[in-house]
Amino acid sequence: QVHFAESGGGLVQAGGSLRLSCAVSGSTFSINAAGWYRQAPGKQRELVAAIGRTGTASNYADSVKGRFTISRDNAKNTVYLQMTSLEPEDTAVYYCNTDSSWFRVIAGRGFGSWGQGTQVTVSS
Repeated sequence: QVHFAESGGGLVQAGGSLRLSCAVSGSTFSINAAGWYRQAPGKQRELVAAIGRTGTASNYADSVKGRFTISRDNAKNTVYLQMTSLEPEDTAVYYCNTDSSWFRVIAGRGFGSWGQGTQVTVSS
């Protein structure tokens, strides 16, 4: 079974930055696409950013374009999310996941498991 260990969340003021990390174990990480997702209270989980297996392809939600950057280190089985110019609307629990299907990562559905996530809180 695949395990995800998200970290790096915290409380930050609007305009601040955070870098999230997600260590993946139990899968062939280097051949999978990966994505970061978030779920705010009372809302459905949504895709924030996705990255292809080699790191050359990426996709971002319109709300984070120009502010967030997704990257990966296949040698460390880790995917990152650099978040800048944070806004109160970015407050949520952030999760990562991986799959061999780019389209499944974009859709954010059909995964076997999820990690605990990491809480990001942006104060105004």
